[in-house]
Formats: sequence, structure tokens, C-alpha cells
Amino acid sequence: MDLSALDLLARWAHFIAGIVWVGHNYASVVQRPSWRPLAAADLIDDAGPRFQALLNREHGFFRWASVVAWGAGMFMLWQRGWLADALTLRGGLAPLGVGVWIGTLMMINVWLVLWPHQKKVLGLAPASVEERLRCARITHLSSRTNTMLSIPLLFFMAAGAHGGFLFG
Repeated sequence: MDLSALDLLARWAHFIAGIVWVGHNYASVVQRPSWRPLAAADLIDDAGPRFQALLNREHGFFRWASVVAWGAGMFMLWQRGWLADALTLRGGLAPLGVGVWIGTLMMINVWLVLWPHQKKVLGLAPASVEERLRCARITHLSSRTNTMLSIPLLFFMAAGAHGGFLFG
């Protein structure tokens, strides 16, 4: 495969996966602008409408979108020879590097904070009702954290292509 075709594929994978990943967070904010804690009854009855609504969301889709977006972004930086300068925040690649580090923190948050707790809320991992209620709050806060981090992430990604000269 031609390198330009691979670059185009990586760009589109990064773009689409980023929309899916960050879009999931934005949709969550729009659909549930204020957090209403789950009640024990919401978790005791797995056939209950509130629990089923949680279960039917595409939890896996956005998690893997984070990996694709991050991986494609890292590949593009590596392929251009920019990875080291971006990661060490050198010169005109410093703003892009800040975006890389924010995106890395966001992906770590998804995989090491949000998902382990969400598995308990959904009943995919054993947990008492009290633990599931506690985890529901953690997943909410974790998701909102990523939503807020996506704002500077997008700013620094754009600044890398449209203003990096300011930092050089």
C-alpha cells in the first residue's frame, strides 16, 4: 500500500474515531445535562427500563474508538517524524504535543477509570448494589472529565496545524 494512501486512511480513522469517541461524551452531556443518581431499584431489577437503557448504549464502541483515534494519531506523528518533538513539546509541535498528552490522559481515563467501574454498574463484573451505585457516580464524573478535556484537546490539535508557528 502506498504511504500516501496509508496516511489518508490514518487521517480518516483518526477523524472518524475521534468523532465517535468525543461525540459519545457530548451526546451524554446533551441527553443527561444534570446527573440523577441511580437508585438501588434501578440496579436490582436487570429488566427495569433505566438499567436496560444503560445496558443498550454502545459502551464498547466508544472505548475502542479511543484506541483507534489515539493509535492513528500516534502513527501519523511517527510517520512524519514528529513524534519525539510532539511528545517532548519542542518548537512548533508543542501545541500538538499538548493535545497528544491530553488525548493520552483521556484514553487512560476511559480504560482504567470509566470502564472498570461501568462494568460493575452494568453487572458485567460482580459488585454489590451499593458498590454499583458508587461506581455509577464515578463513571459519570469520569465521562464528564473527558468531555471537558476534549475542549483543550481540540484547541491544541487545531493550533498544531493552524498556529504552531506562534510556539516555534
